[in-house]
Amino acid sequence: MAARKTVKKPNVSSEELQQIYHDMLMIRRFEEKAGQLYGMGLIGGFCHLYIGQEAVVVGLEAACQDGDKRVTSYRDHGHMLACGMNPKGVMAELTGREGGYSKGKGGSMHMFSKEKHFYGGHGIVGAQVPIGAGLALADKYLENGRVTFTYFGDGAANQGQIYETFNMAALWQLPVIFVIENNQYAMGTAQKRSTSTPELYTRGAAFGIPGDAVDGMDVLKVKSAGTKAVMHCRAGKGPYILEVKTYRYRGHSMSDPAKYRTREEVQKMREERDPIEQVKGILLTGKHASDDDLKSIDKDIKDLINAAAEFAKESSEPGVSELWTDIYAE
Repeated sequence: MAARKTVKKPNVSSEELQQIYHDMLMIRRFEEKAGQLYGMGLIGGFCHLYIGQEAVVVGLEAACQDGDKRVTSYRDHGHMLACGMNPKGVMAELTGREGGYSKGKGGSMHMFSKEKHFYGGHGIVGAQVPIGAGLALADKYLENGRVTFTYFGDGAANQGQIYETFNMAALWQLPVIFVIENNQYAMGTAQKRSTSTPELYTRGAAFGIPGDAVDGMDVLKVKSAGTKAVMHCRAGKGPYILEVKTYRYRGHSMSDPAKYRTREEVQKMREERDPIEQVKGILLTGKHASDDDLKSIDKDIKDLINAAAEFAKESSEPGVSELWTDIYAE
């Protein structure tokens, strides 16, 4: 007699589980639409899609409180949507329109929202990490109990400014979580070919910074690890390193054919490890939602993303006078 398969019971309510599914699917549909617009020539420059990595930001945002901050690199659309930024404003920025979050001047890699405590995507590899420590320093000075999530990738983990920041963050006991989004390939080089340390989170040991690794394709595990890291920081124990092992399905950017890995490898991840399909399975198997419920969520998201694309197309381009604005703080 075959053993009965155990059903994974999530440590979240049905409502939260549905919200997690909604947020991850919204990022997936947004990025798919962005890829279409790029192919149509409506998005210029570079465009780095987040497809496959949705569980990272959605899981960590589930561990946040109002007022917590986040800063990241150029693969940033998912982070914006996860923290509550409006898809219309994000899509308009991608297409270089004045209805965008940076009035069309930042494009895919350089958006910003002080209202949502999102302190930008940054195009220079690793440059956002010292900025994240600076945000955490301000919060420590203000004694407001806030935590900053500072995201960077496995490729950036080899940059020197990362370790300067680790040293300062440990020295000053800053409430910052260094999130390494390890999607295994940096720009196109596998981690095992570029990094001497198999486990990136252990690189904080020399500075006395604790850390952990977590399966970044499982959103509930990410949330749990994020909650632990947040509690460490809020308790005044200083920084924490969280290596989230994830996987991107697309190339490094839209111009990358990704010939450094096989189609079979990508397909295997899609079929066996997809973060959205995992949550969908939990919802259906645990009777937290019906198939019709999930179809309704998908339809609402598609309508939302299509509306964002139309808003972007209809929004005008910024005027020449905008070249001289937002250069200096007033």
